[in-house]
Amino acid sequence: MEANIFQYDFIVKGLLGAIFASITAGLAGTYIVSKRMVFLSGGITHASFGGIGIGYFAGINPVIGAAVFGILSALGVEYLSVKQKIREDSAIGILWAFGMAIGIIFIYLTPGYTPNLMSYLFGSILTVTNADIMALGIMSVILILYFGVFYRTILYISFDEVFARTYSSYVDIFKYITTSLIALTIVLNIRMAGVVLVISLLTIPPNIAMLFTKVYFKIVIWSILAGFLGTATGYTISYFAGIPVGATIIFTLVIIWVVAKGINQLIKEISNTNFRHSKYSQF
Repeated sequence: MEANIFQYDFIVKGLLGAIFASITAGLAGTYIVSKRMVFLSGGITHASFGGIGIGYFAGINPVIGAAVFGILSALGVEYLSVKQKIREDSAIGILWAFGMAIGIIFIYLTPGYTPNLMSYLFGSILTVTNADIMALGIMSVILILYFGVFYRTILYISFDEVFARTYSSYVDIFKYITTSLIALTIVLNIRMAGVVLVISLLTIPPNIAMLFTKVYFKIVIWSILAGFLGTATGYTISYFAGIPVGATIIFTLVIIWVVAKGINQLIKEISNTNFRHSKYSQF
């Protein structure tokens, strides 16, 4: 019975969700980590909780509310920091708190009990729907096309925005579009890891990849692979152990990062030892 777990529909949906989550998180996460936008992404994640609360109150899909709120929050940070000259970290903190407050208020005002709230806070890959899979699949295609077509521009913006402006006169437009896509990616992955943990799903895999390569394209590929390994492994462990999925996935990714860091350190020590031996053998 346990051996043939693929006979269950939710298992197949969960693994498909893991694949698409890995692709979207790998692409968006590499940009986030390279551009040092982790705090901004955390702000978008928690601000989107306001959209979840409004969605519950209005009787619509909370993901739709979170998507709208997430994009508006991302654009709001850009507007406040650039146009209103407010420090970016302050703007993020304001919208972060505002979104959480709005979400809590509207959930409190919603009549009855909200049974799926915990899945949005901490993730529940076991309850992934066909609509979630389709949305993540479409998002994966959009990100692949976007990063593929505008790869060089995005690369320059990620590492050197000043140089990027000499290469393209549309840097600001690219930043707004990319930030909006990241907001959507974060929202669509909330079902996988939850509001509390989703930012880890986007930041840990690129950090694993960066231990072994500094080439942007390779970081993306290895991030996707590391993300799928951690997501699928964590999903499997949670199924058999009967523990929360989102937390198990993040815990697994952290363990992979620790192991990868140890391997990376070992490789460096071996390389240094071989270099010293080859240097002294010349005498």
